Amino acid sequence: MSRHQDALNSEPAQAELLARIQAIWHGARAQAARSVNSAHVRANWLIGQQIVEAEQGGAQRAGYGQALLKGLAARLGAELGSGFSLTALKHMRSFYLGYPQLLEKGHALRDLSEPTDWRPGQLHTALAWTHYRALLKVARPEARSFYEIEAVQNAWSARQLERQIASLLFERLAKSRDKAGLLALASEGLIPTQPADVIKDPYVLEFLDLPEVPRLQENQLEEALISQLQSFLLELGSGFAFVGRQMRLTLDGDHFYPDLVFYHVKLKCYVVIDLKVGKLDHADLGQMQLYVNWYDRELLGEGDNPTIGLILCTEKNDAVVRYVLAEQSRQIFASRYQLYLPTEAELQNELRRELTTLVQVDAERGS
Repeated sequence: MSRHQDALNSEPAQAELLARIQAIWHGARAQAARSVNSAHVRANWLIGQQIVEAEQGGAQRAGYGQALLKGLAARLGAELGSGFSLTALKHMRSFYLGYPQLLEKGHALRDLSEPTDWRPGQLHTALAWTHYRALLKVARPEARSFYEIEAVQNAWSARQLERQIASLLFERLAKSRDKAGLLALASEGLIPTQPADVIKDPYVLEFLDLPEVPRLQENQLEEALISQLQSFLLELGSGFAFVGRQMRLTLDGDHFYPDLVFYHVKLKCYVVIDLKVGKLDHADLGQMQLYVNWYDRELLGEGDNPTIGLILCTEKNDAVVRYVLAEQSRQIFASRYQLYLPTEAELQNELRRELTTLVQVDAERGS
């Protein structure tokens, strides 16, 4: 047997060949799935188009649209199955009306596996019918565009997209941004350039399924977050990589243990998180200052940016945060967390509260 044959029969060579074949196969399956999903989305959009055009043709007759849909549902359901129920046809109709530019000329038949000129409102192979069904529930155009971009860029599943919509992610990010910032969210998605860009307030931790009771302990919250780390990373946002928990740091024989440590790959910095059950006080802020200073002085490597500190608490006093942090307010943050999904009204109240705080800050600086 030749040396070449011996090399081909070696375990490393066979393993490498196996990996290449598996990559080809998995890639082909993924591409096939994207093609099927896109064909399904295209078909539903075109069916919706046909329904709308037929309705417009019979618009002079009262109730024509509803009668048309009922008749179609009965006949198509009998011939093609349950995918053409009255509800399904209504969704297809709404899809066409909500996405009138989905299949623009020259865009419908293009391979969109890696589109370079895609924009929200156009077909993308990363978005299946279940994604579009969730997006149709978002009424605000700028919010819908944001969720489309983020779903594509972060490869959200339909369930993850639904969770982000239900937790009002856009509203939570948008409330601290000016008009230009809102426009950027809607047209580019979330592109973090500074620590404040990756911080939310409040954080929504409904996936922990923990009761809001006074007896809840910080270690219980930490354990729950670790056990649901994937969901917590989704809530934190893209770019966060988990480093560890209770990672000891020592100062002259005294040991300290930050609850959770992450590294943000986009901002290139450590993110230290401490959990607080109850109201935040100045001692919590002082402890976080210690953690951030230690990481900045002891662990920062070449190319690393200053550490971000984040305290998650159930209640905070903004004035205390402002006066204790002072010059470090752009590096250390205190955010509330809640164990249930917020409502629009709750976020509006929070927005008004923050606006009042900002007015107070401006007045203090002016004086």
